[in-house]
Amino acid sequence: MLLAGDVGGTKTNLALYDMAASPRTPAVEASLPSAHYASLEDLVRDFLKQHAAPVERAAFGVAGPVVDGQATITNLPWKMDEAELARGLGIARVALLNDLEALATAVPALEPADLLTLSAGTPEPHGALAVIAPGTGLGEAFVTFDGDRYRTHGSEGGHADFAPANATQLDLLRTLQARWGHVSYERVCAGIGIPNLYGYLKDVGAAPEPAWLAERLASATDHTPVIVAAAME
Repeated sequence: MLLAGDVGGTKTNLALYDMAASPRTPAVEASLPSAHYASLEDLVRDFLKQHAAPVERAAFGVAGPVVDGQATITNLPWKMDEAELARGLGIARVALLNDLEALATAVPALEPADLLTLSAGTPEPHGALAVIAPGTGLGEAFVTFDGDRYRTHGSEGGHADFAPANATQLDLLRTLQARWGHVSYERVCAGIGIPNLYGYLKDVGAAPEPAWLAERLASATDHTPVIVAAAME
C-alpha cells in the first residue's frame, strides 16, 4: 500500500494506492485544508486515522525545491523532513519531491485516453518532454530519456525572465519593470499574474471597466478569482 500526496498552501490531496490491485486508481482519496494543521505529519496522521492501512511507502509533492530530503512551502509555516516524517508516521520510507517533478514522473505512464491534442505534430520517439503547470504560480519541469528509462528534472523555470514577443508585450514588460524590476514569466502566465494583465489592459484603455466589477475588486483581498469569475460570466 502506497500513500501519495500533493501538498499545497490551500489544500493537501492524499490518496492510498493498492499496488496489487491498481496502480492507477486510488483505493481511497481525500482533500484536507492545509492551514487547519500545524504540520504535514499532523495532517497525514489525521487522514490515516480515518483510513487505516498498512502503508509501506509514502511520497509527497511540494511546491518548491527539495534539498537534502527537506522542504518548505511558500504559503505554509511547515518544515518538512523525510526522515522525521518516516519516524513520526511509522512508515518505512518517505520521499519529498518538487510537485512539478512529481507530475513529470507520471507523464511516461499516461495513456491515449489521458491526452488532449492542442496542436498536432509528429512525435519524436524518446524525445525530451516538458511539463508546464500554470496555477497560483508557474511550475515547470522536463523529462529526458537516458537510453533505458525516462528521468525527471525539476526546475524553477517560472522565474525566468519574461521575454516579450510584440510591441504590446514589450510595453507590458516596461510597466511591470517599473513596479518590480525583475519580471518573470510567473508574473504574466499564472494566477498571480492575472491582476497584472488586468491592471495593464485597464490602464492602456483596452476596454472600459464596468462599475459593478470595480466595486467587486475594491472589496476583494485577492483580485484573481474576481477577475476570473467575471471573465467566465
